[in-house]
Amino acid sequence: MTTTNETASQAYAKRSADIARLIDVLQMELEAHAKRAALADKHWGYPGDLGRIREGLIELVMSTSGMERERIEDFLAESNETD
Repeated sequence: MTTTNETASQAYAKRSADIARLIDVLQMELEAHAKRAALADKHWGYPGDLGRIREGLIELVMSTSGMERERIEDFLAESNETD
């Protein structure tokens, strides 16, 4: 609940813009992370970081889409098969 005279539509627009910006930051950070990981080929902490991020993103997709984890995992598996 907000304490301003902001409408639900205005709050939605602001939060949507914030999410878009955060996704941009995440992409930049993933690129920087990949560069560090490339320098430490045998360090399993980097894939571990991505595993944690992947889990968080699956949770977000579940909460926004209503999809079950199994369906999301299947979608990801299909995508990995074609890569």
